[in-house]
Amino acid sequence: MLSTPNNSHFVIRQANIGDCPLILRFIKELADYEKLLHEVVADVPTLEESLFGEKPQAEVVIAEYLGKPVGFALFFHNFSTFLGRPGLYLEDLYIQPEMRGKGFGKILLGYLGALALKRNCGRLEWWVLDWNQPAKDFYQSLGAEPMDDWTVNRVTGPALNNLAAIYDEAKKSNESNESKNL
Repeated sequence: MLSTPNNSHFVIRQANIGDCPLILRFIKELADYEKLLHEVVADVPTLEESLFGEKPQAEVVIAEYLGKPVGFALFFHNFSTFLGRPGLYLEDLYIQPEMRGKGFGKILLGYLGALALKRNCGRLEWWVLDWNQPAKDFYQSLGAEPMDDWTVNRVTGPALNNLAAIYDEAKKSNESNESKNL
């Protein structure tokens, strides 16, 4: 647990498996704010497995004020081939609306920055929705630079299945050719 020097009532702690219902609630609150609630299909068992299972895929910290959870950050490592070093990717940062403006989001991002340095990461990065100007302004006030030269790409659902099928077909073709050569 981390108690911040400026506000001894604000604490950042590592999440545990018992926090999964809270994490899901925060994910849904954030998605609702982002007008994307209809896209949330995560559930508690999936979060338990993905975050605390045999091979955890991400980490979560919980922000608490006066002993009450008020936000979270979910993040994981990526890797920069240009830097030859890992980075931290922030998937979600959320502070409940009634708790905003108290510096908690800034402290939470600062925590992630310190963690990135401690882990020898070359950068901390995240996405922000184009229409979310308050968030963009907040991040830029902390030194974040928009990456205007890059476009985010995503393959999901049937397109992901179709992409995987390309490999499967190539693998089958290769196996077939190998058996002919025997």
